[in-house]
Amino acid sequence: MPRPRTAALATTLLLALTAALTACGDDEPEDLPSQSLSWQDCPEPDSAQGGGEAPTSLPAGGEWQCTTMKAPLDWDKPDGDTIGIALIRAQARREKDRIGSLVFNFGGPGGSGVATLPAFAEGYAKLRSRYDLVSFDPRGVGRSAPVKCENDEQLDALNQEDSTPDDTAEEKALVDGVKTYGEACEKNSGKVLPYVRTTDAARDMDLMRQVLGDDKLHYFGVSYGTELGGVYAHLFPEKVGRAVFDAVVDPTQTTEQATLGQAKGFQLALENYAEDCTSQTEDCPVGDTPQDVQDRIAKLLKELDAEPLPGSGERKLTQTAATSGIAQSLYSKDLWEFLTEGLQDAYDGDGHILMTLADVMNGRNPDGTYSNLQAANAAINCADAKPRYTVADVKAKLPEFREASPIFGDYLAWSMVSCDDWPVDGAADHPDVRADGSAPILVIGNTGDPATPYEGAKRMVDALGEGVGVELTYEGQGHGAYDSGSTCVQDAVNGYLLDGKTPSAGTVCS
Repeated sequence: MPRPRTAALATTLLLALTAALTACGDDEPEDLPSQSLSWQDCPEPDSAQGGGEAPTSLPAGGEWQCTTMKAPLDWDKPDGDTIGIALIRAQARREKDRIGSLVFNFGGPGGSGVATLPAFAEGYAKLRSRYDLVSFDPRGVGRSAPVKCENDEQLDALNQEDSTPDDTAEEKALVDGVKTYGEACEKNSGKVLPYVRTTDAARDMDLMRQVLGDDKLHYFGVSYGTELGGVYAHLFPEKVGRAVFDAVVDPTQTTEQATLGQAKGFQLALENYAEDCTSQTEDCPVGDTPQDVQDRIAKLLKELDAEPLPGSGERKLTQTAATSGIAQSLYSKDLWEFLTEGLQDAYDGDGHILMTLADVMNGRNPDGTYSNLQAANAAINCADAKPRYTVADVKAKLPEFREASPIFGDYLAWSMVSCDDWPVDGAADHPDVRADGSAPILVIGNTGDPATPYEGAKRMVDALGEGVGVELTYEGQGHGAYDSGSTCVQDAVNGYLLDGKTPSAGTVCS
């Protein structure tokens, strides 16, 4: 079933503790900031990180290096038990011009930075001229004290369940599934569940800054990574170096507001896809008009609710799986051709492509194992977000969600029950990102972003406080802007990170 992605969208606050520790150096663990990292060749990503091969040599020379940093399990007891935080880096090409480390978080929450950075490194090659490119698995993710809930067989069954119930029996099945999942998380990961909040990860990043030898944290956050960056800036404003937020989470919203925003965002992205397909010179193979495309998709989903199609192996393409696959394809315009092909096949009775797209959304690896994306996503979101939504809450909100998106409304509305009966209380309604005294942060909003709607960028700028956020608009499609291919965006980001040239507030790129 879909997990609420208040950013992916998460909310936080453990501020009394973190503010006290920031102000009082005597409470800092004396040994951890001075620990020496032992960088080694990187192993193959394990199944929790998504599997695959070990990262290859870097295009411009050099090798990927990996290590593990020790951090307190509980930042309230900094001299207590520790956990390992997995790191990866590509060293700067021009040592004499090196600025420091540039730390990446690619979002989720729940995504492995150790596995993701090598996959996208070519796009960040210019930044490597003056930075060590560094990423990490946040606590609870990948190789960093990973949250474990259900096994692969159970997750296959979970992802086949109907996440948009139509009657009382289906509602009960959904709620029972949520409860069973939470109980599995508590049984298998109870020790770590209270300590995976975004505030904990932000404190890990400041420890990382110290261990890497940097006076300031230079940072590139994408999607949920913008929320993590905002929380860091709130806790450590004087330690912010050059920072970029791309695909920006709205830090002012509750889970309900953010999820409704995503319904509108995915609907807009689907409409943009349909307009693009039907405006081509050749006929669009999945509809004659934009509305026809959407009507045919709605009809397909209704039919799948009654009778799923063959998907992959023994698994069926259910209504939920198809909706997940369609949503996944809207994260990048590069995936639109696969959406078209997947819809064509589904109309002909073959659900394999849409199922494959759904597997990507759910963190299912090609060998049938799962990364811990779903588990970490649930654990971080539910530890961050205070609200707990019941079936009655969702049913009261369904008309508003359906109006926002006939295709994704039910799917996203029902995702809000995912934290009901969670074994750890949520921290706050939304994160505090106010960062008075911080260096400028470049905040990039994409007008066609499905997962983090454009309006969130302006709200992040406002929430950071006067003189901190510098907004740049990208008029494009997909989730994020820097990797869109826009030279305007890349030039602005590179100029800021490499040369310290802050673009004019209100700059627009297309």
